[in-house]
Amino acid sequence: MWDSMLQGLSLASLGQFHFLRPWSGLLLLPFLIPVLFFYSKKQTYKQWEGVIAPHILQVLLVRRHGKRHFLDPLLLYTSVIVCSILVAMGPTWVQQPSPFQKDETGLVILLDVSDSMLSRDVQPDRLTRARQKIRDLLALRQGSKAALIAYAGSAHTVLPLTDDAEILTSYLESVSPQIMPRVGKFPEKALLLADQQLASLPVPGTVLLVADGMGSASEKAFEQYFATHPHQLLVLGVGDEDSRGDGDGQQYPQLDARGLKRLAKAGNGTYVELTVDEADVARINRRAGNYFVTLDDENVPWQDFGYYLLFVMVLLLLPWFRKGVVLNWGLVLFISLGLSLPQPVYAEDAMPRWQQTVIDWWLTPDQQGRWHFERGNFSKAANSFEDPMWRGLSFYMAEEFLLAAEYFSRIDTEEARFNRANALAHAEHYVAAVRLYESILSANPEHLAAEKNRALVQGIIDAINDASASQADEFGTI
Repeated sequence: MWDSMLQGLSLASLGQFHFLRPWSGLLLLPFLIPVLFFYSKKQTYKQWEGVIAPHILQVLLVRRHGKRHFLDPLLLYTSVIVCSILVAMGPTWVQQPSPFQKDETGLVILLDVSDSMLSRDVQPDRLTRARQKIRDLLALRQGSKAALIAYAGSAHTVLPLTDDAEILTSYLESVSPQIMPRVGKFPEKALLLADQQLASLPVPGTVLLVADGMGSASEKAFEQYFATHPHQLLVLGVGDEDSRGDGDGQQYPQLDARGLKRLAKAGNGTYVELTVDEADVARINRRAGNYFVTLDDENVPWQDFGYYLLFVMVLLLLPWFRKGVVLNWGLVLFISLGLSLPQPVYAEDAMPRWQQTVIDWWLTPDQQGRWHFERGNFSKAANSFEDPMWRGLSFYMAEEFLLAAEYFSRIDTEEARFNRANALAHAEHYVAAVRLYESILSANPEHLAAEKNRALVQGIIDAINDASASQADEFGTI
């Protein structure tokens, strides 16, 4: 570990000393305030030097001279903060050779075409906006290979890797939820098709997921895939995180930005937020274009030596265990934290932001959702849960049945399909509910609850049909 560092210590290499992330030095500014505060407090002792005799003042002052000065919490605080910021800045003076290859990478686009992509929280709707972003991206990547895979409850290759952006755009316009054979939201089903496309490339490529949410098993599937494959993952979240997209009276789930960020992190990738301009597309294009490009000698990556300062920080933290130092250090950290906390922002029926931050330290989103669920606050529970099943149950209990059906469709289990059929029945989508009950019974004829519910809903359909027929006869006899 230390060999690479010592080999680079020469006058020539030290002349190339610089920081990889110099802007991180701005982090020092918030920590200067508590340092100056404590330093000014210590300076007040100097006023007694002209009043009290020196031999008496030496006895009265605490930790003025001797070995204990090294254990001064202010000195330890300053040293640790400086080391941590130097780590963040990334000092370097040695380049590391890297066998990068020519830019022959491809881009595989996984497009979510489930029903929730018709939400109008972003105009004209999420799917249309996603198509626009993909067209803009293809325009920036002229001559580069790209493939399109559409998915909902199943995944299908719309067009394999091609450098013809026009033909890909024409196929893109024909993709809609109506042509998908199965409802759901399972991006992991598209990974196998994406791998087939990327396997034909001589170098790793980029997978771009364009979606507004994910299924219950998506995060784990993406983590396993990208842990064993060298490809890059980018995620573009389409929609408004603060809106449910109730266009034309139809409700849809809000953008699951939190879940998509976790998915991107699990795949060691990057999450990109939707913007009104082309900033999001430009960011995706930069990351896709800079992945495994050819590098000349001037652009060879630099080795980050900031991490070696972590050993110095460990040594500086050892005095924390001495009596008194821990107390003073805790006071400094408390003041620093108080200065850095965001100001409380109150919203209607919402707790202060700082209070929510404290809760997030101790409770996971699912634990917070369970807390609200058990107290009957189902709307807050639905917005807190990350698990699609519990989120669907919360919306179901809140009598928002179409939202519940959407989240149940993101789980590929018999229980989730049964719950979705119940939600559709309560939402008065009787025909769709009966079809779903029948699909459950065809797979499991012994599902008594599904058989009972199917009979009840079919009875409602028959009653509606009889009422319509009688009304038609009455009008016919008049």
